[in-house]
Amino acid sequence: MDNTDNESIRFDCFRGCTVSRDEDSGELNCVYRRGCCKLAVYDWLKGVGQERYKDVFEVRFKNTRKGIYINASGQTIKMGDLVVVEAANGHDLGIVTLEGPIVGRQMKTKGMSLESTEFKKIYRKAKAFDIEKWQEAIAREQDVMIEARKIAADMQLEMKIGDVEFQGDGTKAIFYYIADGRVDFRQLIKVFAEEFRIRIEMKQIGARQEAGLIGGLGVCGRELCCANNITNFQSISTSAARCQNLSLNPQKLAGQCGKLKCCLNYEVSAYLDAQSRIPRVTEPLEFEDGQAFLMKTDVLSETMYFSYDKSSLSSLFPLKAAEVKEIMKMNSQGRRPDSLKPDIEPEAPEFVTAVGDDSISRFDETRSKKKRRNHNARRNNTEMSNGRSVNPKDKKNV
Repeated sequence: MDNTDNESIRFDCFRGCTVSRDEDSGELNCVYRRGCCKLAVYDWLKGVGQERYKDVFEVRFKNTRKGIYINASGQTIKMGDLVVVEAANGHDLGIVTLEGPIVGRQMKTKGMSLESTEFKKIYRKAKAFDIEKWQEAIAREQDVMIEARKIAADMQLEMKIGDVEFQGDGTKAIFYYIADGRVDFRQLIKVFAEEFRIRIEMKQIGARQEAGLIGGLGVCGRELCCANNITNFQSISTSAARCQNLSLNPQKLAGQCGKLKCCLNYEVSAYLDAQSRIPRVTEPLEFEDGQAFLMKTDVLSETMYFSYDKSSLSSLFPLKAAEVKEIMKMNSQGRRPDSLKPDIEPEAPEFVTAVGDDSISRFDETRSKKKRRNHNARRNNTEMSNGRSVNPKDKKNV
């Protein structure tokens, strides 16, 4: 594909597709991009046929909004198709992202079943005029969001419009907003309806959800977890940082949303499990040669470091958590184990001066001396072969 074709393709990562217009027919082409789909599910049951789930599909819309729909069109539908689906008012347009038995697994995680759940319907595959109307509605989203923010600011409402999503038929829009407290936006909805001539739905989201909608890269260099894999946001407290011995620095613990990083919860269970096997040392351990104070603890390796000098970290002696328990038990019985220090003191390394090692010309000087010695040796050999013996004192005059 040449550069001209690449420039005509528009990537819509919010919906996971590429949009281009055919130069000959002028028709819009929308192609599903699997790698661009946020919170995508890997179909590890691809190719497995199961009659039970042949008519249920997962349909994705903007950002993380997706649902399970049943095919009532009678048409053959597969993953990647653009379909017109049932909505509360009118119809919507989405992309089929899953099909087959894997949909049953998704239904199970959401507490849905074919027998008890009333699914919304897939009306038909999207036609050319459906895609045109859908793209016209999408083109309005950015301008409507900016105008909506201005209106909310003029009405002095303590809220922020984070995103706007238009329905596929362009008759309704979902306004995602962020607010710390309760907001009375009844008058705001009336103003929005008069200004934009559409039906309005207000949906409150949190700061973490907003960061997931916007996306970005974290300090680890990877895509934000809220934008990549997190579906349910759990509460995070500073206790998660404390149990991992992390510095309680707000600037380092906060993510791009201004809240505590979601990844703080990832290793908490591993740390709690390791800490359950580490004894709590409140007093110094008694040894034959003195008291040893706990200086630091490596939780994951279950290693505790002790020092005879409470104010110095220069000489630390590691002990496993199980060994510390035994020593504490001995101390409680009035017994003292041997010294922590090894029987053979390690020899101090011999001091070697490094003065002159950083000289750039040190190698050149060595080579020049060696070259001079070789030249003198060849000269002496030549003189000996000529039958002349030269007094070393007279070499300067030769």
